[in-house]
Amino acid sequence: MARPLSSFAVFNLRRCSLLRGNALVLGSFAASFPLSGFPYSRTAPILVVPAILAILGTYDTFRCMRPERNLYHAGLILCLCMDMLAVCLILFFLLFPYLF
Repeated sequence: MARPLSSFAVFNLRRCSLLRGNALVLGSFAASFPLSGFPYSRTAPILVVPAILAILGTYDTFRCMRPERNLYHAGLILCLCMDMLAVCLILFFLLFPYLF
């Protein structure tokens, strides 16, 4: 008997999923490049959508934290650093054209 899709953590929003969080962040980061017109700076208010999705992905990655300190915890810290870097770059693409 096949398991329903909702039993997998990636498709169940109530369960934390490291794969879903990283996929949201990296997908938003990849989508922000063509939306921003990189390397030419132009205003693109649509970049708010990838920024919000990246923040939600970072939150989903943060939900996977466990209280004990082990290699899984260290990997999560690295994933959170990557998520924060991606969020900062997306926000830079969003806000830089308005500064100059």
